[in-house]
Amino acid sequence: MALKKPRIGVFGGAFDPPHNAHVAMAQAALAQLDLAELRIFPTGQAWHKDRPLSAPEHRLAMSRLAFGDLAGTSVDPREILRPGPTYTLDTLRELQHELPGAQLVLIMGADQANSLHHWHGWEEILSIAIISVAYRALPTGSDVQFDPSSLPPVPPGAHFEKLQLPPMDISATDIRARAMRGEDLRQLVPPAVARYIEQHHLYRSA
Repeated sequence: MALKKPRIGVFGGAFDPPHNAHVAMAQAALAQLDLAELRIFPTGQAWHKDRPLSAPEHRLAMSRLAFGDLAGTSVDPREILRPGPTYTLDTLRELQHELPGAQLVLIMGADQANSLHHWHGWEEILSIAIISVAYRALPTGSDVQFDPSSLPPVPPGAHFEKLQLPPMDISATDIRARAMRGEDLRQLVPPAVARYIEQHHLYRSA
């Protein structure tokens, strides 16, 4: 009988800042996806963002503070260190080369999954990794839906999984606005991240 491949979770994002919903997604992935390891990837130069991100060293430091206490996770800085625009495909190719015996599981929200066909090399991404789509119910009881059949034709063997999250109405955009106004962030981000934002006066100016 063939040995089961270890499943390595790949969870990327701007993490500007990392907040409690990000941590909840990581916890859910570890609990539900049978992962041997979950790797966190703060993005470098986000090609799809219409605003400049905070300095990479701050986002990397906050990511380490946010996820550092979760057993089975590690924060990988390669996308921040890589020059040029950050593409998930490049990271998956590197991991595929480094971990030839592993099954990669790319974790994303339903809103990201709905726009997956706009990602650089999206068809190759689907041939390399299982896509785990996180559904985060809103306090209203609704959630963002994703239907793989809504995408253009996908490569043979493409596989999607569902990741269920608790209701959490939190966004990094709202957190940055609150930080700019000097509001308390301790209910929205991990305490160590809140302290880091305050100590470094992040998000205080446009």
